[in-house]
Amino acid sequence: MNELEKRSFYSFLTLYVASSFFLITLVGYWYYISQKQSLQTHIHYKLEHLVDQEAGRIITSRMEGTPYRFVPPGDGVTMALLNAAGKVLYGDAIVGIDLAHPGFVSHHRESTLISDAAKGHLGVQWIVVRSRELAGEIDALQQKVSLLVLLVMLVVAVIAWILSGIFMRPLQRRVRQIEDFINDITHELNTPITALSMTARQALKEGLCTDRQLNNIDISTKQLYDMYRSLTYLNFDEPSMADEVSDVGDVLRTSIAYYRSLAEMKRIDFDVAVTDALHYPIPEQRLSLLFGNLIGNAIKYSSARSVIHIRLTDHTFTIEDHGIGIPHPDQLMIFRRYQRGTKQSGGFGIGLHIVKSICDQHGIGIRIDSVVGEGTTFILVFSDVEDEFDGNKDYAIVTH
Repeated sequence: MNELEKRSFYSFLTLYVASSFFLITLVGYWYYISQKQSLQTHIHYKLEHLVDQEAGRIITSRMEGTPYRFVPPGDGVTMALLNAAGKVLYGDAIVGIDLAHPGFVSHHRESTLISDAAKGHLGVQWIVVRSRELAGEIDALQQKVSLLVLLVMLVVAVIAWILSGIFMRPLQRRVRQIEDFINDITHELNTPITALSMTARQALKEGLCTDRQLNNIDISTKQLYDMYRSLTYLNFDEPSMADEVSDVGDVLRTSIAYYRSLAEMKRIDFDVAVTDALHYPIPEQRLSLLFGNLIGNAIKYSSARSVIHIRLTDHTFTIEDHGIGIPHPDQLMIFRRYQRGTKQSGGFGIGLHIVKSICDQHGIGIRIDSVVGEGTTFILVFSDVEDEFDGNKDYAIVTH
């Protein structure tokens, strides 16, 4: 990964892990508090049960006149039976109790219950029980929650690492595409710029310009302009351009004339037949870019001294070259941005993406028929429209 990818990867990973750890810690804390309260409730009920049992034994002894014998509860529980003055009658003295506020108190990891359930029988006014069981339970709970939180955090960290990698894949592909795109731009611009530079230097040196030099300048300028148009469309063109009706045949003838000098460099001829007077709701600039990309590709991938067949008839445009062809599996991908069917010729992989984008925006059907080693045919089908034109009126498009 390059520096940008690393920063993006670790930024996403840090944000994901930090937010997840915060949430896990919060959930762990809530779980700990709820379990602690549950333990306190359990201890409370346990102490109340012991108090009720002891009060029952005291009251039974008083009512039946039988001797009362105090038995310590054990199991980490301390019990004291006090008279109304707070003097210990039975059991062990328990420090830190407040008889003015009876009830259950859990403090400093100790649980204390003060009850008057004996009702003064046998002189016992208060039954006080204290347990340290909660301390051990809380220690075990803390260890359990801490271990569980750490385990979940470890799992989340692993998942975050995997998800960060998955998250980075589209960005890595896009970065690679941009890097390849920049490399292709550098390579593609080098040819016309070098040709322009050499031709200009030679013309200045000789003090004149030959037809060949002027032709080279013209071709190089057109190549640069085509790149400019494509890049402008990709970055600035908006689908919501004002509707405009264009004469498809006129735009096609202009495009063919524009690229004729490029074709002559490879001794390629055009076989043109325009028999359909077609007007279509598409801006002339876009239609020119559409035809330009198809004609430019046909010239680029055609064999030298071959013929490119161009037809416009029955609302259908076809352009057929005799070039290298496109393998069938690649025919499904060539309309994607930065996707090239071959490395044999230069290019950015954006021409056919622009063609498909324009066709989609303006309801033009597109089909490809290609055989490797024989050539490729692109077919554009314009919707069934025709124009009615009055010299003093605008075009009216009527759909049949």
